[in-house]
Amino acid sequence: MPIMIALLSLSIWVYLFLAHGRFWSSEPELAPAAPAECPDVDVVVPARDEAQTIGRVIASLLAQDYAGKFRIFLVDDDSADETALRAGSAPNLYVIRGAPKPAGWSGKLWALQQGVEASTAPVLFFTDADIVHDPRHLSTLVARLSEPGVAMVSEMVRLNCTSLAERALVPAFVYFFQMLYPFARVNDPRSRVAAAAGGTIMIHSETLERIGGIAAIKNTLIDDVALARAVKAGGPIYLGHSGLAASIRAYPRFADIWRMISRTAFTQLRYSAPLLLLTLLALTLVWLVPVAAVIFGHGLQAGCGVAAFALAAMTYMPTLARYRCSRLWSLALPLIALFYMGATLGSALKYWRGAGANWKDRAYGSR
Repeated sequence: MPIMIALLSLSIWVYLFLAHGRFWSSEPELAPAAPAECPDVDVVVPARDEAQTIGRVIASLLAQDYAGKFRIFLVDDDSADETALRAGSAPNLYVIRGAPKPAGWSGKLWALQQGVEASTAPVLFFTDADIVHDPRHLSTLVARLSEPGVAMVSEMVRLNCTSLAERALVPAFVYFFQMLYPFARVNDPRSRVAAAAGGTIMIHSETLERIGGIAAIKNTLIDDVALARAVKAGGPIYLGHSGLAASIRAYPRFADIWRMISRTAFTQLRYSAPLLLLTLLALTLVWLVPVAAVIFGHGLQAGCGVAAFALAAMTYMPTLARYRCSRLWSLALPLIALFYMGATLGSALKYWRGAGANWKDRAYGSR
């Protein structure tokens, strides 16, 4: 391996550590807070075949300790199971039977659109059908959205991390997301970086109207990032980690996480073969070159590899701590990155075979 490649890899890691928005810090986290004012809030929960989780999710939403009025709109998106039945009933819970999805819409966004159409509140809260909420969550989100200049609030909820596959790969998913979209830059109005985590998004109704509503992003699969970009073009947004919400969707096997990644990885690259090639080359330079330099290099070359690998492992520590995983998982980062690279390539191959993304028996992005 040429010494210049090892030096380039180390240079990239020095930049990532010192100048890439402190992506590795696993911050900020939204702390519990009470809003000064409590506007009406409409919660929209899109759900398709979520009978296993929906009862716990709706129960946690109904238990919110919020001084204002809030309603919950569960949009049952043509479920084939007992999603609507297991949601239960309450005076402020409304179950909307989803209408057939029109052409050009993704399923989740069409479900959200129907919830938005039913809403009359000045604040909308979009949350997934696999996320349970601490009773303080709604108040905390409203308090953050009420701060001057914030047009939208989103959180990376705590993902399920119990099985071996989840411990190996879920913290890395969050870590890579932070690397791609450093939260500090997302939250900086001067930066063009925009992102959101679709599990929890709170937005002013007038902000949503300003960008053209859900219809403005109706055919996007990575809808949370698309929404964040549209909103940030006209005002500041906030993205943080959540200590008050957690996903209960389990990924017990490595194959489950592979499918989760490959479903939209090539979509993220805009179905571009050149972008795929550049991405794989960049990931090789960042993750695999340091290991190769350590194993096969000598002198300065090996030293560069050790330094780059040490920086990579060190930056992973805060995310591992957040998920209460052993620090030894940092030694497996190159293998974990190789798994994600394989899933990304698999996503492209699936698209080129004409299959495209598939979720809950719906196909998206096929050729």
